[in-house]
Amino acid sequence: MKDKSISLSTITIVASLGGFLFGFDMAVISGVLPFVEKQFSLSPVQEGWFVSVALLGCIIGVAFSGELSDRLGRRKPLLLSAALFLLSAIGCAFLPSLSLVIVSRLLGGIGIGIASNVVPLYISEIAPAKIRGRLVTYYQFALTFGILVAYLTNAGLVNYAAGSSADSPFHNEIWRAMFGLGAIPAFFFLAGLFIVPESPRWLIQKGREAEGLDIISRIAGHEANEASADQTPHREGSYKELFAPGMRKALLIGILLPLFSQFSGINAIIYYGPKILSNAGISLSNSLMSQVIFGLANMLFTLFAIWKVDSWGRRPLYLWGTAGAAITLIATGLCFHFGVTSSILLLVCVLAFLACFAFSIGPLKFVVASEIFPNAIRGRALAISIMTMWVADTIVGQLTPILLKDFGSAGTFWFFAFFCIVAFAVVYKMLPETKGQSLEHIENYWKAKGWDAATQQTNDQHMPIH
Repeated sequence: MKDKSISLSTITIVASLGGFLFGFDMAVISGVLPFVEKQFSLSPVQEGWFVSVALLGCIIGVAFSGELSDRLGRRKPLLLSAALFLLSAIGCAFLPSLSLVIVSRLLGGIGIGIASNVVPLYISEIAPAKIRGRLVTYYQFALTFGILVAYLTNAGLVNYAAGSSADSPFHNEIWRAMFGLGAIPAFFFLAGLFIVPESPRWLIQKGREAEGLDIISRIAGHEANEASADQTPHREGSYKELFAPGMRKALLIGILLPLFSQFSGINAIIYYGPKILSNAGISLSNSLMSQVIFGLANMLFTLFAIWKVDSWGRRPLYLWGTAGAAITLIATGLCFHFGVTSSILLLVCVLAFLACFAFSIGPLKFVVASEIFPNAIRGRALAISIMTMWVADTIVGQLTPILLKDFGSAGTFWFFAFFCIVAFAVVYKMLPETKGQSLEHIENYWKAKGWDAATQQTNDQHMPIH
């Protein structure tokens, strides 16, 4: 490794496979759920548990991922994550009982929890400042691509089962094949991690500056000074740093953005989309195809974030996205309230929401959270942020079937629209612009004086370099 140049593209692709698996596992459940619910006669509470057990695993995974990544580096936790992904996919496909499938989903959830923290952390630390937003957003793009692939394979397997003979593989339990396909990307993720380097910033932080700067010079030599400037090597971080003046606002932002992301309504569509559309009178096969359209829109509009996140900046994209999400969720609720569910209008409203989410709320929570915390404690601090996301995700997974049952589809979408309105206000008041700044400069700025986003005069303003 030491004598070879390292492709930044290769590193990003390998790391982003963690995002692909995250998205695949999150979305595959939408196709699995109707079959499992029917086969095992699940109650609403059991249905919520089947969906949320992986989310419980995510919370467990992210709970120790920060400590692992700060102590052992970024690469070793990712290897553990990849192995858990692989075991989970194989277990869900072949283990005989539903209880063992649930255990496998728990293991997969732990893998997702680790990856959801360490992948954006790793990419942000290895990327040059001028394209850091774009590269971290590739993680979200891979996530949306995983969602799309899950929708496509779900729809394809449903058609396969309908046309296959009774003795065909997985004919009676096609949901197992839906899960099992995840073993393929999990294997490539595991194999790819053996060819990527450790995070150079973590190496510098641990006093291994020569190794860290060597890696940076082979990725982007002209940026080598960026990671060592103003950084004290071999300093153990403390959670107390997050409560220092200035950093308290960074911590609050790191908690609120993932919270609002999950309460935006995105997972009501990803987890329960077929059920919602089926309740509106759309057949299962057609609802799965609608999910494919949703997944494609989610992926394509993430490309807009990749295109503009380092030129327009984080703050304007967030403001436009939260405002648009609130409006489109209200419109979606109105479609259900007035029974306009069989026309193109419902599809347009949902697609418009997905567009707003995909270019702002979805990717930028990872971009911002991976930038705003101190180097010495970034892994553990980011874990707090991602933990918030998974706790909120678990709540949404349990709450959505209850909301759909008690308040209907319209009330459910209006509930999520309210949180998007609150998110807009919080982003307008608190979120700084960090585009183009090194992680060290961002850290020093927070520590020096904090930042009041409301004082920005234009969207092009950003943190000054001291």
